Amino acid sequence: MSTPTDELTREIVGLFAAVNRRYTQESEAAAAAHDLTPLHAKALLAAEEPVPMRRIAERLHAEPSNVTVIIDRLESRGLVERSPDPGDRRVKLVAATTAGRAVAADLRTRMPFAAEPLARLTTPQRESLHELLQLILDA
Repeated sequence: MSTPTDELTREIVGLFAAVNRRYTQESEAAAAAHDLTPLHAKALLAAEEPVPMRRIAERLHAEPSNVTVIIDRLESRGLVERSPDPGDRRVKLVAATTAGRAVAADLRTRMPFAAEPLARLTTPQRESLHELLQLILDA
């Protein structure tokens, strides 16, 4: 027998799935329009300003060594370039080229939900959601 709490939990989990599905579909379609994978598109968006590769890895929730392959592909397409960090020459910065910034701008246009899925929430609502999701993860 199902209790109201069980039904509410199922609805909430269903909403998580629906948000994820919408995010995924929108970002896949936007990336495909530029012959990119969603991961490549996310890396390009992360590199709109010069950024260390490790920061891109953090944004992608990936190992830095795996990000190298992604950046290699974007670089071969002329969408990003690497340069030494003037403050620490051991660090490589990745930055979108002019062509990369144009693609990034188009990606943002094609994925308004994926680019800003919490746009309709106020700051206090976002803070509450953050706290609640952290509670779930910490359980």
